[in-house]
Amino acid sequence: MVSSPDKTTINKIPLSQQLNQDSGSALGKYQEKVLGSKSLLALLKYELLSLLFGNLVGALGYLFRKKFYPGLFRQVGKSVIFGKGLVLRHPNHITLGDRTALDDGSLFDASGAGEAGITLGNDVIVSRNCIIQGKTAPVTIGDHTDIGANVVITSSGGVEIGQAVLIAGNCYIGGGRYNTDRLDIPMMEQGLYTKGPVVIGDDVWLGAGATVLDGIRIGKGCVVGAGAVVTKDLPDYAIAVGTPAKVIKQRNS
Repeated sequence: MVSSPDKTTINKIPLSQQLNQDSGSALGKYQEKVLGSKSLLALLKYELLSLLFGNLVGALGYLFRKKFYPGLFRQVGKSVIFGKGLVLRHPNHITLGDRTALDDGSLFDASGAGEAGITLGNDVIVSRNCIIQGKTAPVTIGDHTDIGANVVITSSGGVEIGQAVLIAGNCYIGGGRYNTDRLDIPMMEQGLYTKGPVVIGDDVWLGAGATVLDGIRIGKGCVVGAGAVVTKDLPDYAIAVGTPAKVIKQRNS
């Protein structure tokens, strides 16, 4: 990555190029994208568990995933719940704490998260249809955090979420930004950059549909209103609403 005072260039091969590069076999490309490993044993294990138990409904699915899925991950704590239809990419770089619950249909992608990967603490709840993606940097989520349905967390510069954070449904956190300076080529070909990590302190509440851009720090105990777009740092215990979000009150005043 190349840094400047206000942004860091993201060196990432576009997904279309990754999927259609000429070198290597189709199976090798699949292994690299899904597992990040050329181990035939790891591939067979992943495919077998996904086929047999990935979409198995009811108590049998619950019990079999609870028994066999931990072997796919870097580390899994006690009493973890795995919903059906989970999509896992590079699960060997994902760590799950005790009593964490991953609900149906969610995507966990650590393929670009580096060695640090994706880490979920103890007692974390991830509701249905969420996306937690280490696109080009790691993701860390603290203990007791509750993530609502359809939330997207995508890390280009790093995402660090504290403890006991409430994230309501349909929130969007992180992401990168396209360069738009040139007019002679499409924006998607001009490359991406990030303004830095997203850091969300302990005991924060993000209302439904809130957006937190990259490079933003939200202090401890903040409340962000539904639909707000956070474009600037928020101090501890601030209540912020609107687009862009503005502080209207301090909880500790």
